[in-house]
Amino acid sequence: MAPSSSASARRTGRRHPLATAALLVVGLLATGGAYAVATTAATAETTTASAEVVDEGGKLFAANCASCHGLQGQGAEAGPSLVGVGALAVDFQVGTGRMPMAASGPQAEVKPVQFTQEQIDAMGAWVAQLGPGPAIPADEYLAGDGDAALGAELFRINCAMCHNVAGAGGALTEGKYAPSLAGVDPVHIYGAMVTGPQNMPVFSDLNLTPEEKNDIITYLTYLEENPSVGGIDLGALGPVSEGLFIWIFGLGGLIAVTIWLTAKSN
Repeated sequence: MAPSSSASARRTGRRHPLATAALLVVGLLATGGAYAVATTAATAETTTASAEVVDEGGKLFAANCASCHGLQGQGAEAGPSLVGVGALAVDFQVGTGRMPMAASGPQAEVKPVQFTQEQIDAMGAWVAQLGPGPAIPADEYLAGDGDAALGAELFRINCAMCHNVAGAGGALTEGKYAPSLAGVDPVHIYGAMVTGPQNMPVFSDLNLTPEEKNDIITYLTYLEENPSVGGIDLGALGPVSEGLFIWIFGLGGLIAVTIWLTAKSN
């Protein structure tokens, strides 16, 4: 009778071909089981806390936002659907006072914020569970400690045509405008780039990486912290304010000199 394969393996000192795979499976099961036991309590606590936050956010949403966006954020005639906009869109719109809107108009106006940050976070958590969407970025992408020169180049290419090269803002069509970026919280600058509010395009991570967004924030921070090297910047509005200055003071001065010369000759 031919010897069995296991007996042959023992005589030759070699393991069965499936022995390594079996040991790997056993090791993975043991590791996974130990990890599950160690983290069960912490996971339960986190889930409960998140459920409470989401529930509170749902109540705030129903009281302040549902009349326009629907009780389930599905949208209505007065407001778009919020499914998939993520917590970051809520933080931007509500955290800048744009929402809830005071009155219908070409675009939502910045106004005093009506909620605490905890309440805004709760509403963001409730909206986030409606569908996958952008979340609040990590602090490292909001630090403003990137490359200001690169940020300036990226801003000129992607943002300056609407917001002005100095971030002073500018007029658009049909009563809309690109707001000034002076004094805007970094998370709201980041949120605007990711969510594309109003007429602004969306800059996903394929267009601008999180690091490049931080470079743009760095550039805008630099503008705020450093005075204009050219003296009075006249609001940083470029030809508009400069041309107005020439018309009022330049031509006004010429007219005054002409009148003085005429009066002197007489």
